Amino acid sequence: MSQPATTPTRPATPKGAWTAAVMLLLYMLVNFADKIVVGLAGVPIMTELKLTPEEFGRLGSAFFLLFSAAAIVVGFIINRVRTRYVILALATLWALVQLPMIGTVSYTTLLVCRVILGAGEGPAGSVALHAVYKWFPDHRRALPTALLAQGSAFGVVLAVPALNWLIVNYTWHHAFGALGIVGLLWALGWLLIGREGPLDGPAMAAPSGAARVPYLRLLTAPTFIGCCVTTFGAYWALSLGLTWFTPFVVQGLGIPQSEAGWISILPWLTGAVVVLTTGWTSERLMARGVATRQARGVLGAVPLVIGGIIILTVPWLPGTAPRIAALVAGSGLSGTIYVVCGPMIGEFVPAAQRGAMIAIYGAFFSLAGIVAPAVMGQVVQRAGSMLDGYMTGFTINGVVLILAGLAGLVLLRPDGERARLDHALRRQGAIAPAPT
Repeated sequence: MSQPATTPTRPATPKGAWTAAVMLLLYMLVNFADKIVVGLAGVPIMTELKLTPEEFGRLGSAFFLLFSAAAIVVGFIINRVRTRYVILALATLWALVQLPMIGTVSYTTLLVCRVILGAGEGPAGSVALHAVYKWFPDHRRALPTALLAQGSAFGVVLAVPALNWLIVNYTWHHAFGALGIVGLLWALGWLLIGREGPLDGPAMAAPSGAARVPYLRLLTAPTFIGCCVTTFGAYWALSLGLTWFTPFVVQGLGIPQSEAGWISILPWLTGAVVVLTTGWTSERLMARGVATRQARGVLGAVPLVIGGIIILTVPWLPGTAPRIAALVAGSGLSGTIYVVCGPMIGEFVPAAQRGAMIAIYGAFFSLAGIVAPAVMGQVVQRAGSMLDGYMTGFTINGVVLILAGLAGLVLLRPDGERARLDHALRRQGAIAPAPT
């Protein structure tokens, strides 16, 4: 006679989890402030170093040159090394590489420093996710994931006014120096209070048990491919925002640098609302028993399609304010995918392999950071006017978002992914049969 199936007890969130999440939020805040400073100071940098739009586009792309490779290497490292120490090393590197910009620098020096910074920041998101997942069980991961994603928005909202004030009243060199000091202070704080999360044993593995899954099977899982493709589209929009949004406001729309800093906050404020709402909605849907196909996959992909359609209207809108509003809204909606893809990957990848898989995911989608800024630079340089060039570049952005969102709707099925992997492992005898 078969025994009735028992419902597994959901693990509790350990004490100290939210302290770790807040520290990692601040970590991502510094990370995104480091990223955006070049775009914010784009026009002064181009003026001082006498750069063409194409050269500035290459500068934006240089940050992502080693971004992906470093993410993969460090992703495998954190499967074996405590994330606490890896995070400390990365944050210290970010801070130190900002300091050469305090003095007079050449284009080559700036380019090299951005490449090194990108190598240090490439693993940041995946390492932070892996670290925070050691503190939160699967059913509690959407909100902390959203919180980490909002390191970008909070970093921009808090840092942009201060950095732009330094750029306008002093020079862009002072903005880089300030980021170096802030980075060193965060690293000191993490050294003193950062700890490793306890939820990383066999009981937390997925699929069930401590079994490992061949990487080829994980890499070719449709949901993993869908996360890579969909987030590639979202990151295309994000990297344009990091590098080109402020120059577009100043050069394309003719708004002074002193005012452009405040306008540059708008996409990130919108993204913050979208991402936090997505995290909250995803958790509520899952609590009601909605399948993760809908509560994560559909919820993350549909806004990309809508956002891309909104961005396609930008060239046809009259006046400055409507164009900024459409660009802000369309780009902001793409932030939903960052909230759901990390938990979807964590849903079916064993804990022992999660760090590497999240890193590979991050390495793939961040390739958009190499391509998008360079494409915009080339389009702007070859257009009849700067405004026409920017409009063409944002049209390309809209098309990329729509295609990425549609791919997500087809491929993102994490609940089915986990069931297939569990079934395959049971057939191989790698994990215990399901209770009957």
